[in-house]
Amino acid sequence: MDAVEISVVIPVYHSAAMLPALHARLVKVLAALARSFEIVLVDDGSLDDSWRVLGQLQRQDPQHVVAIQLMRNFGQHNALMCGFRQARGRYIVTMDDDLQHPPEELPKLLEAIETSDLDLVYGAYDRKQHATARNIPSRIVNWFYRRVFQSSVSVTAFRILRRELLETILPYSLNFTFIDGLLAWNTRRAGEVVVAHHPRAQGRSGYRLGKLLTLALNLFTNFSLVPLQFVSFCGVGAAIGGMVLGCYFLCQYLLGGITVPGYASTIVSILVLGGLQLLGLGIMGEYVGRLHLNVNRKPQYSVRQVLAGERTREGSGDYDGNPGRTAGTRAA
Repeated sequence: MDAVEISVVIPVYHSAAMLPALHARLVKVLAALARSFEIVLVDDGSLDDSWRVLGQLQRQDPQHVVAIQLMRNFGQHNALMCGFRQARGRYIVTMDDDLQHPPEELPKLLEAIETSDLDLVYGAYDRKQHATARNIPSRIVNWFYRRVFQSSVSVTAFRILRRELLETILPYSLNFTFIDGLLAWNTRRAGEVVVAHHPRAQGRSGYRLGKLLTLALNLFTNFSLVPLQFVSFCGVGAAIGGMVLGCYFLCQYLLGGITVPGYASTIVSILVLGGLQLLGLGIMGEYVGRLHLNVNRKPQYSVRQVLAGERTREGSGDYDGNPGRTAGTRAA
């Protein structure tokens, strides 16, 4: 495949009405940069007309548009990994499909990475236009990220990275994917530049509270031992608390303050220790369950069809861990 200067990778989910405007604005901005470019659009199991619209855009602009259809919804980060393996750019830009990331801000990211020694630049929003229910979990994810990776940047879906950094994460083939964690594992040269953030053009975000919490869980269980360490500290705390309670009840007994011997201490012990045991089992179960699914090769994504000129493919296949191709695909 011939290389291009800029690849824009966009996961698509229920955004049929916004895709034509997104494409038109992107082409206008990228053409003004006088760089070779491509737009990789990954339909992540949309139930609306998104795939039909992507097909139309690819036929109208076969030189620039790559359209990929996944067999079901795998999640934003898994869809990004699929798009990354089709991208040919020297610089790879990721953004959302809902026009909250203005294409007109893309040159800021490009200038920031070209005029520095950074491998990765995030678009830091001047003012978020999400609802409060979405902003709070996002802040939690960013707080976790900064603690786990000892980083000062705020992660967003509007980012640009160098080809060299992208190549380091392509071999990752496991299902529970967190792109920013993979990038942070491979470089410390990350920065941010302030960009505008617009209200969603239509519809509602597919990133609800549950998905954001799952993202935070992926961050912790894939890239950190903090949950297990937390359980260990809880165990130590419970032991110390048990000793303190034991001394307290002993004093109460000696002072005659306990009318029903053994009741209070038994109830407290059952509730505290039982809760800690269930918490510990739950966290360890998350680790073991994810290992089980990965050992059984739960697919990172499955591609139904790729529309990209000479690269057009169709077929059912899971990503098999071989960077740059999808298992089971065949020429159309």
